[in-house]
Amino acid sequence: MKNILIIEDEQAIAELQRDYLESHGYSVHIEGRGDKGLELALTGEYDLLILDVMLPKLDGFEICREVRNALEMPVLMVTSKKEDIDKIRGLGLGADDYITKPFSPSELVARVKAHLSRYDRLTSGQSERGQFIQIRGLVIDKLSRRVTIHEQEVMLTSKEYELLLLLSSHPNRVFRKEELFERIWGLDSNGDVATVTVHIRRLREKIEHDPSNPQFIETIWGVGYRLKV
Repeated sequence: MKNILIIEDEQAIAELQRDYLESHGYSVHIEGRGDKGLELALTGEYDLLILDVMLPKLDGFEICREVRNALEMPVLMVTSKKEDIDKIRGLGLGADDYITKPFSPSELVARVKAHLSRYDRLTSGQSERGQFIQIRGLVIDKLSRRVTIHEQEVMLTSKEYELLLLLSSHPNRVFRKEELFERIWGLDSNGDVATVTVHIRRLREKIEHDPSNPQFIETIWGVGYRLKV
């Protein structure tokens, strides 16, 4: 059984999320304070974190930063604001996805299932055959999930790693944003594909010498992205 931590100070919303998730077979714990929620998240006992942005004592952005520095579990941020800046900030701090209030419980369950499924697939044992992908100075060790650029290790979030692995496994192939969204986030292309743009930008900042003139991840205007070899 997967364990999910909900950090949410609106009790009614948290309990509704819990009820739907428990009805789908998940074990759920609720915490209403940001500082206590962070302590629980860092125990490593949970498989996924559902994190509200506005919290007492410690906001969701800081919690996301601390969790991502320590753990690889999926983080789904919840915000009552519609401004793109909050979404971009959360994704930039390492959140895997976001959902804006009000949302349907069935949508939440679908996203939780998608992220857990992909995380399980990526962290399941991989054979050493084809363990490494090497493209110029970029090396991806699929077994340990380590990425290095010119022998310097680069720390990626889970979604950044998934994007890089997909692109590098199909060099020179152009992926549409909608296709990347479907394959990495596991959701249909009617979702917010701006998520892809944010993650590509963050990925470039980590692996490109000059992100404004990328040598690895190339934008094909009007289409999508490819990893150039």
